[in-house]
Amino acid sequence: MNLKTPPAGRFITLEGIDGAGKSSHLEALRQWCADRGCEVLVTREPGGTALAERLRELVLHEPMDPLTEALLVFAARRDHLVQVIEPALARGAWVLCDRFTDASFAYQGAGRGFDLALLRTLEQWVQQGRQPDLTLWFDAPAELAAQRRTAARSPDRFEAMDTAFFQRVSSGYGARAAAEPKRFVRVDASLQREAVWQQVLSTITSRWPAL
Repeated sequence: MNLKTPPAGRFITLEGIDGAGKSSHLEALRQWCADRGCEVLVTREPGGTALAERLRELVLHEPMDPLTEALLVFAARRDHLVQVIEPALARGAWVLCDRFTDASFAYQGAGRGFDLALLRTLEQWVQQGRQPDLTLWFDAPAELAAQRRTAARSPDRFEAMDTAFFQRVSSGYGARAAAEPKRFVRVDASLQREAVWQQVLSTITSRWPAL
């Protein structure tokens, strides 16, 4: 499969630290696109295929060094691309993905201090030029995100990290956004849910006004 073939659909990723609230807007965005006649696929990373979901469980719950972690995440990403994302784009679907490669640079790179050059090499090998058409970065203070996580669920090994870790992750997202300002749109995720959704909707309608 040639991953360089331009997509017939649209590839939108939602990024942000755990607790920023991005996942809560996926269903609303899916429904909005579907109401306009689009085929919509909602997926996530790590995950999205049977193999990638098994790798996700290892990454989220088993202790490992940063290189092992990065390799597993990118292995899951490759399977996800080949089996799910590329076929969906080729048939004209809109793919809404909860995290993608920006998360690797934010979590493994900025958060864990892993070699960014090696992450860029893995990105090139695995994606062969494929990038999202749009990345919505849900940016919220690490302290607020921590309060939301505590209220919502029991933590996995990433969610259990301290505030300083998530501040580094946020800075990693900021660096990616600065490097690719045409792809990234920052969403102020510290606001109330409806105000956050209005930012998302405004971004989509301005980017694709004919939808």
